[in-house]
Amino acid sequence: MRLLLVEDDQMIAEPVLGAMRREGYAIDWARDGREAQLSLANGVYDLVLLDLGLPKTEGIEVLNAYRKAGGAAPVIIVTARDAVDERVRGLDTGADDYLVKPFDLHELAARIRALLRRRTGQKQPVYTHGVLTLDPASREVTKDGESIPLMPREFALLRALIEMPSRVYTKSELEEKIYGWQQEIGSNAVEVHVHSLRRKIGAEEIVTVRGVGYRLRRV
Repeated sequence: MRLLLVEDDQMIAEPVLGAMRREGYAIDWARDGREAQLSLANGVYDLVLLDLGLPKTEGIEVLNAYRKAGGAAPVIIVTARDAVDERVRGLDTGADDYLVKPFDLHELAARIRALLRRRTGQKQPVYTHGVLTLDPASREVTKDGESIPLMPREFALLRALIEMPSRVYTKSELEEKIYGWQQEIGSNAVEVHVHSLRRKIGAEEIVTVRGVGYRLRRV
């Protein structure tokens, strides 16, 4: 899952970025309304966290233009504006949720999970492949019923593979799944995460397709 945070305040943005990465999401950061519009034009986001008081273009204008252009990703407004008419305006313009600053990061994560579940039409979207099971809602991975603790990027990597287990993902595709575009990525970062994940779930579970990338083993 890839998120976009639209927030001009670095002191607010950095904790949100860190918390969402720990949750296993790839998240990008737009610092003003114009940058947000350019980012949203790519159509790659599963959910947007949108502040209203933005430089260059107001958040409500960003939201209005996004919806008019057919943008369908869930949008959570995160703002210090707590007046009822502001909430009504935001929701009527097309926001799916409205969270007033300051907010708890655990609550924000729970609201994101709820909206993403609603978007997929599943109350409990659980992926199973052979002896492996991955539950995005509880962020739990099991093998033969035994819980396997994973780091956030290991979880994001396994989720990408298990969602389409017969597909071979290239290194660059996996980088997009587990990193935001502002993050520096080491040349062997994906290989390191694959190696670490193999140690935890079993080396046989992830197949290297030489010259192409990685996929899960066939079952």
